[in-house]
Amino acid sequence: MTQFPAQSSVAAGPFSAWLRAMRRSLLGNEGMDVPCGDCVGCCVSGYSVQLRPEDHKAAARIPATFIVSAPGFTKGHLTVRPLSNGVCPMLDEGKCSIYSVRPQTCLDYDCRIFAAAGIDAGEGKDVINKRVHEWRFSYPERSDELEHAAVRAAATFIRDRRDSFTVRVPAGPMGIAVFAIKSYEVFLDAEISDKSDADVARAIIDAVRAFDSLQAG
Repeated sequence: MTQFPAQSSVAAGPFSAWLRAMRRSLLGNEGMDVPCGDCVGCCVSGYSVQLRPEDHKAAARIPATFIVSAPGFTKGHLTVRPLSNGVCPMLDEGKCSIYSVRPQTCLDYDCRIFAAAGIDAGEGKDVINKRVHEWRFSYPERSDELEHAAVRAAATFIRDRRDSFTVRVPAGPMGIAVFAIKSYEVFLDAEISDKSDADVARAIIDAVRAFDSLQAG
């Protein structure tokens, strides 16, 4: 992670509790309750916001000029493009103007995922990266520490040992972090260091597929 000057810290909550909430969110079961405070990093960093068919209340509030079709999206899924300065068009005087009906994409977004994975959010995401470096998880149990270490180990492996995979894996920060959240249990194995990189890569893919099958079911 990039080194930032000394700054205040922001409580991110107990790690294991956060991890389980994030996994439930990735399965589409609930959104994340993020203690954003006055931070609007995700609203000013050039993100497009996916609109799913079930986001009809949000879509009804967003001017059509900002809604476009995006290549690769599932049929019926659209996206809200940011303004030229990277700001979400629904941000009004520093606040979300459709907060009560915001899309599921916004409910799911939690920049603590980057702090969990030990990586930055990417170039051009300075506001988010500042908050990423401020987050401080707590570890009330030994399992909190072990699980956080496993998530970071998974993210490091996915990022640095891409050649070990026989299928395409994410290269961007969010994709890497999500893969790590889905597959971290691989690195809870005490014998993981004895396995070849190819075996670890296969175990990661198997874990991700098993996780995704829960959503499909």
